Amino acid sequence: MPTQTAIPCTMMRGGTSRGPYFLASDLPEDRSTQDRVILAAMGSGNALQINGIGGGSSLTSKVAVVSKSQHPDADVDFLFAQVSVEESIVDTSPSCGNILSGVGPFAIEKGLVSASVGETLVRIRNLNTNSLVEAVIKTPNGTVDYDGDASIDGVEGTAAPILLNFLNVAGSKTGQLLPTGKLRDRIDGIEVSCIDAAVPMVLIPASSLGKRGDESKAQLDEDVELLRRIEAIRQEASWKMGLGDATGKVIPKVALLSKPRHGGTITSRYFVPHSCHGAHAVTGAICVASAIALPGSVTDELVIRPEGKQQTIQIEHPSGRIDLALEIDYTATGPQIQRAGLIRTARKLFQGDLYVPSQIWSYSRSHAS
Repeated sequence: MPTQTAIPCTMMRGGTSRGPYFLASDLPEDRSTQDRVILAAMGSGNALQINGIGGGSSLTSKVAVVSKSQHPDADVDFLFAQVSVEESIVDTSPSCGNILSGVGPFAIEKGLVSASVGETLVRIRNLNTNSLVEAVIKTPNGTVDYDGDASIDGVEGTAAPILLNFLNVAGSKTGQLLPTGKLRDRIDGIEVSCIDAAVPMVLIPASSLGKRGDESKAQLDEDVELLRRIEAIRQEASWKMGLGDATGKVIPKVALLSKPRHGGTITSRYFVPHSCHGAHAVTGAICVASAIALPGSVTDELVIRPEGKQQTIQIEHPSGRIDLALEIDYTATGPQIQRAGLIRTARKLFQGDLYVPSQIWSYSRSHAS
């Protein structure tokens, strides 16, 4: 019996994140076994993930599992896994808009979606949040084109643009845009907004925690007392939002918000959740942008609120800026976020077999041959 098991894998950069993309059919059906395989593949349990392909960072310890969808409005299903670097934890409760950026190209290359000449629409069902996302992929010759002139802050160079349209983003996990029923809550003496749009988040004015809000990732990560305060607020907010005990979980996420410095709409420092993101999560950006569209949230004192049904929100983050286009329906019960769109890029890094110890999973390659 071989000592190692080979699993087909494609390594991709999606947005400002990176990780392996798997076909669901190439992984165990049993979730606990699948988690063990993923942990072994990433090398979790070591700060450097030296025995796997994880990069020793939350941004590079992510996994996409993709399959053909049975949903009438989707082509493929996408399950995202945030894999802990130093602990044996695979968390599928959140989603990741950056890793999602690579799902369309991956699905086309694996034959799950037939490419058109010019552009190909890939309809994605996110299993983490049971939501739908439309991805428009450049396929000029009926194949995925990764080259182009689109750039995103946090990634050097340019690539082909990938348009992502997130549909019906409200209530991704809690079923409600305002899971506490309020635009503002007071937690640990601090006014916060608890919003669930694409991802449940606790939004905190940076000044209320003694911060400017434009500090670097390193400065924020080194502030032990700040991280302690943020976690205490996050834990209490999780109960108020109906998410239960947040210990060992990555949601709700947290953002420290402040006024823009470089011509954007707002400045955000996004936490994942125990360290600051080097750029900004896509789903987190959608949530922050949605809060800006809600008069009465903690963003009131920080932004000049755009008007109209079509709004462009520019979020400044440690590596630059992320721009979003919101489509808002103003109703008697308040603003409803119908669609959130943004441009990302992705790049295929390598494709082949990834090896895990055979005792982790007794795997037969017969179905892949």
